[in-house]
Amino acid sequence: MRAHQIMTRKVITVGTETSILEAANLMLRHHISGLPVAGEAGKLIGIISEGDFIRRREIGTQRKRGRWLGMLLGPGGSASDFVHEQGRKVGEIMTQDLHTATEDMPLEDVVELMERRNVKRLPVMRGDALVGIVTRSDLLRAIASLARDVPDPTADDDHIRERVIRTLEAKEWRPLHLGVTVRDGIVHLNGFIMDERFRKAAIVATENVSGVRLVHDHLYLFDAASGLSFKSPEDEGATKAN
Repeated sequence: MRAHQIMTRKVITVGTETSILEAANLMLRHHISGLPVAGEAGKLIGIISEGDFIRRREIGTQRKRGRWLGMLLGPGGSASDFVHEQGRKVGEIMTQDLHTATEDMPLEDVVELMERRNVKRLPVMRGDALVGIVTRSDLLRAIASLARDVPDPTADDDHIRERVIRTLEAKEWRPLHLGVTVRDGIVHLNGFIMDERFRKAAIVATENVSGVRLVHDHLYLFDAASGLSFKSPEDEGATKAN
């Protein structure tokens, strides 16, 4: 399998002038752990993730360096810590040391790069254009949905996946953080829904896509009141059966 076959295509980005508060709320609202940062021309210039919010003055978790370490690092290290702990804009605390994947990168290479660089997500590029993002969650969904001895997706499967994604993303009730995998015309839907009625709508819309033979529902229902997520009836039934 390759990056484009499991990546999330609808990528939410922020700019360098986006406030830290807005970025944090975006991540919480969309159930994502990182946001690519785009420059004025739309070019990818950085990424902001959960790790960038750990050492913050607002919650009293600033880095406390010992006197000797402070002397070793010098005022430059102290200045960098200050910006990261008290910066108000994304551009002030984002990670600029970017690691990216290409659409055709094999998943074994994606995983190797993630491990070697100790990152949890890789923006997927087509030249200078951002076309998707692969996260550890995408890899987990692929394993959970397709952990059996089946062949790699065919070109037809890739076309079906594209049609399903286009169909669902055009709907106002589309699942959040949508993930779609296809094998031999059998579709696995992953993501979050905010209303149980969205589940049937997503399944019906997918069933009506040309080439789809069967739809498996792995959509989690997110309850905003409690903050809890609940498995799909299909997955819940499989859990009980096991």
